Amino acid sequence: MHKTRILAFLVLLLSSGTLMADARQQLEGFLHGLHTLSARFSQELINTETNEINRSQGIFYLSRPDRFRWVYEGEYPRYIIADGKTVWLVEEDIQQVSQRSQQSTLEGTPASLFASELNLDRDFAVKDLGQRMGLGWLKLIPKKADSQFEQILLAFDGERLSRMEMADRFGQVTRFEFFDLKRNLPLDKRLFTFVPPPGYDILDQ
Repeated sequence: MHKTRILAFLVLLLSSGTLMADARQQLEGFLHGLHTLSARFSQELINTETNEINRSQGIFYLSRPDRFRWVYEGEYPRYIIADGKTVWLVEEDIQQVSQRSQQSTLEGTPASLFASELNLDRDFAVKDLGQRMGLGWLKLIPKKADSQFEQILLAFDGERLSRMEMADRFGQVTRFEFFDLKRNLPLDKRLFTFVPPPGYDILDQ
């Protein structure tokens, strides 16, 4: 075992006081007392049939309960905003907005898990995968029959969310890595509101 992995193991072991917490405890510790969160992310979208990989990056903001803003940066920026009732997908380059009911759209998804109060066993079958690469891994299988996801993997470094991987029913895998997490800092409420600008096409989905 590489020296740095040994050191990481010892740090986790000593910081816990006894044995390392399992991944479920890490998730619950991450969500406990969480009111706001911001983080940068990198994303890989993998088509498992063609092995095509699309990469993107951005920043997200979370305000519990039920509000978040997910910003994709780049040449064609996109925004996903949840205001508590509606999820808005904003595509500025083509002046188009899609709107969906937040409750039906987010049920059984990672967004519902982080944005709402924790009710893990109601929505997911949970399996602790143990420690790999110095991270605690948790597998979530949505119980909702028509969920778009087959499984969700979460990885924690202590009580810090480090990675997330989602496999959907269309042969795509989405991987996220998170950086620069900031908990419970004040966030502008305007981040979580949206009014379609004049001239935008509005689609109901």
